[in-house]
Amino acid sequence: MIFAAVSLAATLLFFILPTGFEGAGQAAGGERARGKVIEVNNERLITIGPVKQGEQQLEVEIRSGRFKGQVFSGSNNLMGKIELDKIFSPGDSVLVILSVSEEGGGIRHAQVYDHYRTGKTVFLGMLFFIFIILIMGWMGVKIVISFVFTATALIRVLFPAILRGWDPIFASVLLTSLLTGVIIFLVGGLTRRGLTAFAGSMGGVLLTSLLAFFFTYWFNIHGAVRPFAEALLYAGYTHLNLAHLFISGIFLASSGAMMDLSMDIASAMDEIKKQYPAVSRMSLIKSGVSVSRHVAGTMSTTLLLAYSAEYTAMIMTFIAQGVPLENVINLVWVSSEVVHTLVGCFGLVLVAPLTVCAGGIILMDRKDADTG
Repeated sequence: MIFAAVSLAATLLFFILPTGFEGAGQAAGGERARGKVIEVNNERLITIGPVKQGEQQLEVEIRSGRFKGQVFSGSNNLMGKIELDKIFSPGDSVLVILSVSEEGGGIRHAQVYDHYRTGKTVFLGMLFFIFIILIMGWMGVKIVISFVFTATALIRVLFPAILRGWDPIFASVLLTSLLTGVIIFLVGGLTRRGLTAFAGSMGGVLLTSLLAFFFTYWFNIHGAVRPFAEALLYAGYTHLNLAHLFISGIFLASSGAMMDLSMDIASAMDEIKKQYPAVSRMSLIKSGVSVSRHVAGTMSTTLLLAYSAEYTAMIMTFIAQGVPLENVINLVWVSSEVVHTLVGCFGLVLVAPLTVCAGGIILMDRKDADTG
């Protein structure tokens, strides 16, 4: 409970910690407000196949903030890209960005940013947390704390640190170590079981980072294969090493599965030790190996399925166009996903023997080690 309280306090500290990028890129006096679309004029829209181009004329009423009740006219320009364009209809709730005049304090310009989803996001998150707590009890509370701690640490600590000039690999290893410790010791407790899982998981993260570094450069992957990666350079962050950013994403993305696997193996070995206190070190290790083979087999497939959603549409496009397989696997976008998936699975498999070895050392008492 003390560790959970400390983790919660750290979460709150990260949340209020300034990133140094608050308000960056926004005009002076800019405000956000919730609005409602009351009228739409689509006369300037042109439909070309599955996409729309042109402009929507909107009448929007502000529903929150000090300008509540005011109505303004705006436009929604469409570029002909479904992934970027948004279509508004009367009655839609929207997020409005207001540029406020410094002299009179009135609205100088208003822009309809996108559909308003803040309330829905909060509702979905609260529903998820309540569901976990109802099902898991006190363990659910610790899961919620670890979940919020991880999200806060990524957004408020890791990403701003990389933008300030920290090397993505070094910064991600440090934060992953912190997250691994907090999550595992919250769930597993400050016990030998938790220490075993932490040792196995961190060993897997470090080895995965080395593998990711080697194979990324061996495959000649430049790193600008993730959405908005190149946009960061154009935004003025030319110091960013996109290849290192890609590498850090590999072991950061797989670290959660590594924690899961290491905790499963450590819990199984710890339970065997509790039920059979006289078990020898070699017998405990053999049992751990047996458990790890079954768990690692399913977890590797789980990781593959989790990653496959990122490139499903891309592969389907190549199949639909009849592109030869050799052409496909030599494209940088496909090669990057191959490296991401296989290196992540490679690291996941490595976690199993590392956790088993750690368990054979940590879970045995000194007296047991002498007799076993």
